[in-house]
Amino acid sequence: QVQLVESGGGLVQPGGSLRLSCAASGFTFSSYDMSWYRQAPGKQRELVATITSGGSTHYADSVKGRFTISRDNAENTVYLQMNSLKAEDTAAYYCNAARQLVTRNEYWGQGTQVTVSS
Repeated sequence: QVQLVESGGGLVQPGGSLRLSCAASGFTFSSYDMSWYRQAPGKQRELVATITSGGSTHYADSVKGRFTISRDNAENTVYLQMNSLKAEDTAAYYCNAARQLVTRNEYWGQGTQVTVSS
Protein backbone atom coordinates (compact mmCIF):
# COMPACT_ATOMS: atom_id res chain seq x y z
CA GLN A 1 0.00 0.00 0.00
CA VAL A 2 1.46 3.32 -1.08
CA GLN A 3 1.65 5.99 1.58
CA LEU A 4 3.03 9.52 1.63
CA VAL A 5 2.76 11.07 5.07
CA GLU A 6 3.64 14.73 5.49
CA SER A 7 4.56 16.35 8.78
CA GLY A 8 6.14 19.52 10.09
CA GLY A 9 3.54 22.10 9.21
CA GLY A 10 2.27 24.68 11.66
CA LEU A 11 2.00 28.34 12.50
CA VAL A 12 5.12 30.48 12.13
CA GLN A 13 5.81 34.20 12.16
CA PRO A 14 6.99 36.02 9.03
CA GLY A 15 10.71 35.54 8.62
CA GLY A 16 10.64 32.25 10.45
CA SER A 17 11.50 28.73 9.32
CA LEU A 18 9.85 25.34 9.09
CA ARG A 19 10.99 21.97 7.82
CA LEU A 20 8.44 19.70 6.21
CA SER A 21 8.98 15.96 5.97
CA CYS A 22 7.29 13.37 3.79
CA ALA A 23 7.74 9.73 4.72
CA ALA A 24 7.11 7.35 1.84
CA SER A 25 6.32 3.65 1.75
CA GLY A 26 4.91 1.05 -0.59
CA PHE A 27 6.94 1.92 -3.68
CA THR A 28 10.57 2.17 -4.80
CA PHE A 29 11.25 5.63 -3.41
CA SER A 30 14.70 6.07 -4.93
CA SER A 31 13.41 5.70 -8.49
CA TYR A 32 10.77 8.42 -8.16
CA ASP A 33 11.01 12.16 -8.62
CA MET A 34 9.72 13.80 -5.46
CA SER A 35 8.00 17.15 -5.33
CA TRP A 36 6.28 19.53 -2.99
CA TYR A 37 3.18 21.34 -4.15
CA ARG A 38 1.07 23.88 -2.32
CA GLN A 39 -2.45 25.16 -2.54
CA ALA A 40 -3.72 28.32 -0.94
CA PRO A 41 -7.45 28.92 -0.40
CA GLY A 42 -9.13 29.90 -3.66
CA LYS A 43 -6.01 29.22 -5.71
CA GLN A 44 -4.80 26.40 -7.90
CA ARG A 45 -2.27 23.90 -6.64
CA GLU A 46 1.22 24.97 -7.67
CA LEU A 47 4.56 23.25 -7.87
CA VAL A 48 7.01 24.48 -5.23
CA ALA A 49 10.06 22.27 -5.66
CA THR A 50 11.19 19.00 -7.22
CA ILE A 51 14.11 16.70 -6.58
CA THR A 52 14.63 14.08 -9.25
CA SER A 53 15.64 10.49 -8.69
CA GLY A 54 19.11 11.58 -9.77
CA GLY A 55 19.24 14.39 -7.23
CA SER A 56 18.66 17.41 -9.47
CA THR A 57 16.55 20.14 -7.92
CA HIS A 58 14.14 22.68 -9.37
CA TYR A 59 12.28 25.49 -7.65
CA ALA A 60 9.45 27.86 -8.34
CA ASP A 61 10.73 31.39 -8.78
CA SER A 62 8.74 32.50 -5.74
CA VAL A 63 10.75 30.27 -3.38
CA LYS A 64 14.22 30.27 -4.93
CA GLY A 65 16.86 31.14 -2.37
CA ARG A 66 14.47 30.55 0.53
CA PHE A 67 13.39 26.90 0.24
CA THR A 68 15.56 23.80 -0.10
CA ILE A 69 14.32 20.37 -1.11
CA SER A 70 16.32 17.28 -0.20
CA ARG A 71 15.83 13.55 0.02
CA ASP A 72 17.16 10.65 2.04
CA ASN A 73 16.76 7.47 0.03
CA ALA A 74 17.87 5.33 2.97
CA GLU A 75 14.98 6.73 5.03
CA ASN A 76 12.51 7.02 2.13
CA THR A 77 11.92 10.62 3.11
CA VAL A 78 11.85 13.93 1.29
CA TYR A 79 12.24 17.26 3.07
CA LEU A 80 11.42 20.87 2.39
CA GLN A 81 13.40 23.39 4.42
CA MET A 82 11.57 26.69 4.33
CA ASN A 83 13.35 29.85 5.49
CA SER A 84 12.42 33.52 5.44
CA LEU A 85 8.77 32.59 5.31
CA LYS A 86 6.27 35.13 4.06
CA ALA A 87 2.53 35.45 4.50
CA GLU A 88 2.08 34.44 0.87
CA ASP A 89 3.66 31.07 1.65
CA THR A 90 0.56 30.19 3.65
CA ALA A 91 -0.98 27.11 2.08
CA ALA A 92 -1.56 23.40 2.39
CA TYR A 93 1.63 21.66 1.29
CA TYR A 94 1.44 18.31 -0.48
CA CYS A 95 4.08 15.71 -1.15
CA ASN A 96 4.10 14.11 -4.61
CA ALA A 97 5.91 11.11 -6.04
CA ALA A 98 6.05 10.63 -9.79
CA ARG A 99 7.73 8.33 -12.25
CA GLN A 100 7.31 8.28 -16.02
CA LEU A 101 8.04 4.97 -17.70
CA VAL A 102 5.64 3.53 -20.25
CA THR A 103 2.90 4.95 -18.07
CA ARG A 104 3.01 7.64 -15.41
CA ASN A 105 2.77 6.54 -11.81
CA GLU A 106 1.93 9.32 -9.39
CA TYR A 107 1.07 9.44 -5.70
CA TRP A 108 -0.02 12.21 -3.34
CA GLY A 109 0.11 12.77 0.38
CA GLN A 110 -2.75 14.15 2.42
CA GLY A 111 -1.15 17.55 2.97
CA THR A 112 0.12 19.58 5.89
CA GLN A 113 -0.92 23.15 6.65
CA VAL A 114 1.61 25.96 6.83
CA THR A 115 0.39 29.29 8.15
CA VAL A 116 2.67 32.32 8.20
CA SER A 117 1.21 35.05 10.36
CA SER A 118 2.15 37.43 13.13
